[in-house]
Amino acid sequence: MNLKDCYNFDDFRRLAKKKLPAPIFHYIDGGADDEVTLNRNTEAFNDCDLVPGILNSVGEPDLSTTVFGTKINMPLFLSPTAMQSLYHPDGDKASARAAEKYGTIYSMSTMASFSIEEVSSISSGPKIFQLYIHKDQSITDDLIDRCKATNFNGMCITVDTIVAGNRERDHRTGFTTPPKFNLESLLSFAMRPKWVFNYFTHKKFELANLKDKTEKGTNIAKSVMEYINEQYDPAMNWKDAEYCIKKWNGPMALKGVMSVDDAKRAIDIGCTAIMISNHGGRQLDGSRSPFDQVKAIKDAVDDKLEIILDGGVRRGTHVLKALAAGATACSFGKAFLFSLGAGGQQGVEKLLKNMQEEIRRDMILMGCKNISELDSSKLIYRK
Repeated sequence: MNLKDCYNFDDFRRLAKKKLPAPIFHYIDGGADDEVTLNRNTEAFNDCDLVPGILNSVGEPDLSTTVFGTKINMPLFLSPTAMQSLYHPDGDKASARAAEKYGTIYSMSTMASFSIEEVSSISSGPKIFQLYIHKDQSITDDLIDRCKATNFNGMCITVDTIVAGNRERDHRTGFTTPPKFNLESLLSFAMRPKWVFNYFTHKKFELANLKDKTEKGTNIAKSVMEYINEQYDPAMNWKDAEYCIKKWNGPMALKGVMSVDDAKRAIDIGCTAIMISNHGGRQLDGSRSPFDQVKAIKDAVDDKLEIILDGGVRRGTHVLKALAAGATACSFGKAFLFSLGAGGQQGVEKLLKNMQEEIRRDMILMGCKNISELDSSKLIYRK
């Protein structure tokens, strides 16, 4: 199996599983506790049906939308995800270049493998930065200032990770950052010699945006859960978020909003967008899926916020259902990380090409000429 045989999420996942050591594959693949929410994120799309129109002379549909003040070529972009060089040595650089090629947004995690400055120097495509509020405010301030200096288009603050979720797969596999080679994981690494070769012959693993502020997670092997619990501020509140919004003074989203009340409050503190997200089912197991919440939040905030659905997207039809329910755009993480692990920049490009073609084809089949025509009349929920 190779990239040309990858037509959907499961194909990329299978190819990535062949190439990545088990601790790293399962870090992408897993969720919290019993992984009920992880699975629900995608299953939720099956609770409703699209209703196509006919004879609408669609021609070539316009897939573009505007989010974070930036026009993108399709209503889907890359979610911020950490430590991408563990999946491919080119990591964030590969993802940013692929997103630029397809005219969509690359999102950088605070815990990226390459720095704000490195990625900005190799990609002129639209970029947003995902901010974690640290206990040490100087870290937070530094990240915002550097994004300003490198002309990032927007920011999002992740608000659902003040303490790490219980990711039991990581406990079982012994996943740490940097990877720790011990008896438990040695066989899995040994069976992927190409990954091991790349790891030791390319840039040393580091949390590039944080390396000058803390050694933890860069020079000291730690579980992701340990890093989160030590570094992120569990006392983070609305005033902290408002401080960051004012300091940034540009397009800003809260990532991890799941309730109507929180969406309304995001407007009050100056957000221009929200990302409806449960962190890919990796935090609070048993919580609602993002898609479950789109309609209620859209009804409550109308056009006062851009609404981004983040979680569970695997098909073009999922994107169309989210838009019909009221989302402005969607973002996805697992899918592109598997494609990155499967084939680096070419893998991410292949995934984005697949998704663009699916969205285009599905728009034509729906009888919709542009994104704005995907409204509530195009969606019926099953009872």
